[in-house]
Amino acid sequence: MTPEEPIMNATTRTPPKSILVTGGGGFLGKAIVRQLVAGGHRVASLSRRSYPELEALGVDQLRGDIGNAGAVKDAARGRDVVFHVAAKTGVWGRADDFFRTNVTGTQHVITACRSCRVPMLVHTSSPSVVFDGSDMQGVDESAPYPSRFHAPYPQTKALAEQAVMAAADRELKTVALRPHLIWGPEDNHLVPRIIARAASLRRVGDGQNRVDTIYVDNAARAHVLAMEAMDRNPAVSGKVYFISDDAPIRLWEMVDRILAAGGKPALTRTISPRAAYCIGALLEWAYRTFGLSGEPRMTRFVARELATAHWFDISAAKRDLGYTAGISIDEGMRRLEAWLAESTSQSA
Repeated sequence: MTPEEPIMNATTRTPPKSILVTGGGGFLGKAIVRQLVAGGHRVASLSRRSYPELEALGVDQLRGDIGNAGAVKDAARGRDVVFHVAAKTGVWGRADDFFRTNVTGTQHVITACRSCRVPMLVHTSSPSVVFDGSDMQGVDESAPYPSRFHAPYPQTKALAEQAVMAAADRELKTVALRPHLIWGPEDNHLVPRIIARAASLRRVGDGQNRVDTIYVDNAARAHVLAMEAMDRNPAVSGKVYFISDDAPIRLWEMVDRILAAGGKPALTRTISPRAAYCIGALLEWAYRTFGLSGEPRMTRFVARELATAHWFDISAAKRDLGYTAGISIDEGMRRLEAWLAESTSQSA
């Protein structure tokens, strides 16, 4: 079957399975776990610590690091499916740390699936694996990996994705998903960073660059649909899919909407893409030269991401997985605003 040929969807419900989610306590991992539990599946999570929310769901919480091959193998034993969500994210850090988690950790997951005869693996990848620093508008899965990466995260995620795709065979079915800019209630990365930096944020460029985003429950549902698609049709195995809210939006409009949900004013100040890139290069040099802790407020990779368009053609996910964005950006923003207001009142 060629990539262009349609893969027909069935309507049969997937029988209950024993499922492992790596990183089940994280933002996306927790949303996937909730949907799997709601679907009647027996779910275990492999994370470095325990989470009361997972305990309340009756999830079997296994403590361990995916960098430890033995811990991953023990967790995978007896599973019907593994959702590999755990990863080291971020725009700054030691390349070796990214490699250990994202590449070596993924290889441990693949090896564990093989040795424990787990028949299906759903892997969380990222659209950044094909980002070359230029505008990406309506790009589909035929886009190549760039010849040069601008940060360890996309580079190691690309290596991990390639390993997962290469592992697909008759014994192990695999699918990789590329969700872009996941957001929503309980976000512990994108939303709080934007709100915390509201006073110092600047728009990069003219503000017209459109991007894809994906509400967290939409991203979780896409993962469940990938499992169900592999269960009924092996032809999806070995494939990669972009997933999004299917509603490209101007990046800075999205930022302003998140700020508004947090009770913050919209951005008014701007900086040119060239200036942002130069500042990023200077800060990277300073952090490396002087061994500064934390991460720079700007990097070259972030400057390019903020100044360019990146939205994707998700026709393949619609066709092969039956994916649609069930929760709109407007509805997601209402939920985010309510959650932020509740969180603020509880911390007051």
